[in-house]
Amino acid sequence: MKANNWKLGLSTCGMMPTKELFDEYAKAGIQEMEISFGKDFDPPIDWKNIPVWAKDAGVGLWSYHLPFMPFAEINIASLDKELREKTINICLELIKKSSDMGIKIAVIHPSGEPNADDVREEMLKVGAESLAVLQEKASKYGVTVAVEDLPRSCLGNHSSDIKKLISLNDNLRVCFDTNHLLIQKNSDFIKDVGSKIITLHVSDYDFRNEQHWLPYEGKVDWVELVTLLEEVGYNGSFMYEISLKSGDFIERRDLTFIDFKKNYDAVINKKVPEILGKPRLEELEKRAYFKEIQF
Repeated sequence: MKANNWKLGLSTCGMMPTKELFDEYAKAGIQEMEISFGKDFDPPIDWKNIPVWAKDAGVGLWSYHLPFMPFAEINIASLDKELREKTINICLELIKKSSDMGIKIAVIHPSGEPNADDVREEMLKVGAESLAVLQEKASKYGVTVAVEDLPRSCLGNHSSDIKKLISLNDNLRVCFDTNHLLIQKNSDFIKDVGSKIITLHVSDYDFRNEQHWLPYEGKVDWVELVTLLEEVGYNGSFMYEISLKSGDFIERRDLTFIDFKKNYDAVINKKVPEILGKPRLEELEKRAYFKEIQF
């Protein structure tokens, strides 16, 4: 599928999905929403009315980002069996609720961090087992679990990890986060994982740590990335995962929903958009996980 057929999506990134938010998405031309509350196992959202508001606004409910922290309380690859089972139960309850709203994709982080090298293989093993169980249960609700690539020492920091994590259930798929890979090129990840990618988290970065900037504020080759996704047959949402707040590591005003529409229109047509932000280099040195780019 050509990129200009991918619908524009935006994660809520903790914003409350209200009727007003759906209307603002629609007014700006944002076509799909991912509901995301990273720390909340039972977010205080209006499960009953969200699908009504979405339908009225003409905004699709694309995905639900399952909670991923605090790591001591939720970790599907923990070596603690009780914590793994607790994580599956927490995620399954949210999958049930989101499926009742019509959401068909549940995005999951495959681990917390940091992870020592000497336990990594065992964590990949138990993580794959847990993800297979979660997908088996999620399938009863018509939901596909999408395992997200992650940065630093997390599981899923390379396509080889991702392929192990999804290997025990053929229905598992992948959420490709374009700003997480620190030891592998995005292009190599796409080529290796290919058609298993069913959703995206779109943002840019400096290759030394995750940043969640707008495309073209960092170093990603967006023409190459979009072209490769077309070549592997990607046909999901072009889902931005970027906060409206600028943060400490980039110099720009806070974003508006219209900014995402303008950026999207350029990127999917393989053109350079207006570049709004300039990275703060001194602050980035403090944040860098790797002092030098690893690929």
